[in-house]
Amino acid sequence: MSRFADQVVVVTGGGSGIGAGIAHRFAAEGATVVIAGRTQEKLDKVVAGNPAIRAHVADLTVPDEINALIASVVDELGRLDVLVNNAGVPSLGTVEAVTPDQWRAAMAINLDAVYHTSRASMPHLRERKGCIVNIGSMGGLGADYGMVAYNTAKGGLVNLTRAMAADHAPDVRVNAVHPGFIRDTGITGGVTPDMPIMQAYVQRIPFGRVGEIDEVAGVVAFLAGEDARYLTGLQIPVDGGLDATNGQPRLFF
Repeated sequence: MSRFADQVVVVTGGGSGIGAGIAHRFAAEGATVVIAGRTQEKLDKVVAGNPAIRAHVADLTVPDEINALIASVVDELGRLDVLVNNAGVPSLGTVEAVTPDQWRAAMAINLDAVYHTSRASMPHLRERKGCIVNIGSMGGLGADYGMVAYNTAKGGLVNLTRAMAADHAPDVRVNAVHPGFIRDTGITGGVTPDMPIMQAYVQRIPFGRVGEIDEVAGVVAFLAGEDARYLTGLQIPVDGGLDATNGQPRLFF
């Protein structure tokens, strides 16, 4: 398929996991993709053997580096059609346990970076009638235990998405995808099927299994494509139906 032929896509946090999967999906459908992250080695592994993907090292907690990233993309490639704000890191702890520095660090990458990258990109996206897809988390739609900073940041991303969608329609569409338990990401990479945490999730998920990276990437690609041209402000869980349940375990089946 080539529905993104000639388009330019930026994927933050593209050096591994969901970000890498999203980058490969857009490249496979004809886009030129620029992945951004802190570590050259990780980015190079994603780029390897795929001429449609380029790497740009940037610390996404530093606004000047974000501005330089977007300026470089537009200068070198002439346009920006899609921004995928994927960069994020988990943060563990209750409100008593999380230190002010840990709180600020969680906000910097999970929420502030989305603001700065969107702000730098908006004029270029407007020129192309482009779009933003924010990668949130089910932890932004409901609380996890012991992840107060992460949940707060991802919850903020929900309304940031809605606010940008309202402010910039119809010129720039802004939607969010909220993965549930997705296999082989930075958070779940060490989890194996025999672990109690995996079994607990599988028990709760109506699909009876955890998700795959390409299942998230497919939803992102749909939202960025022409078929989604009248959609903005959406919050789409990619969780195998977990959000459809009321939190109770399986009682009868």
